[in-house]
Amino acid sequence: MKTKLGCLHAHHSNIEYIERAFQNMEKVELIHFVDPGLIHQVSKGTEGLAFKVKEQLKWMESCNIDVILITCTNYIALLEGEFLELSIPIIKIDEPFFEAICEEERPQTILFTNPKTVEGTMDRLYQYALLHEKSINAEVKVIDNTFELIIQGKKDAYNNAIIQALHDVAGELRHLSVAQLSMVRLRGNSKKSHR
Repeated sequence: MKTKLGCLHAHHSNIEYIERAFQNMEKVELIHFVDPGLIHQVSKGTEGLAFKVKEQLKWMESCNIDVILITCTNYIALLEGEFLELSIPIIKIDEPFFEAICEEERPQTILFTNPKTVEGTMDRLYQYALLHEKSINAEVKVIDNTFELIIQGKKDAYNNAIIQALHDVAGELRHLSVAQLSMVRLRGNSKKSHR
């Protein structure tokens, strides 16, 4: 019997990355749920959005899935401090990433393409570090004018901008991490990249 993994994405472009990550797992069936409206709403403020996310998670649960994987850091950040009454587990994709960052002792740079995810992600990272009694020496860099490219379906231009940014910072003596799922497959273009 296959485990039904419901994946909650804020943009359809993330489906490809999750499909690739699970391609060799025969006992997992992926069911994707996508709501790109959240990306646009967050830019107007977060009031009332936590309710929308909770509603979406309850609806996903009603679709007879076994586990929920949330791939959007904005969704995850909106759920902080919210009480959820679900009978199935929720996996937040950023927690293994936070663990890896907290284990790194060298100074590090965390790259983002979506400036709207920086605050929520970094707040969660610092909370995670505090909870696990870790210190972090990290700086954030946003690759300007790139996130719009992936939203517009200009994947090649997006990838080229990320590759260029990776090359630009690769000479720095810092550990390099990419903070967004859409950047992960490009990490091979920089030997220092992670996630």
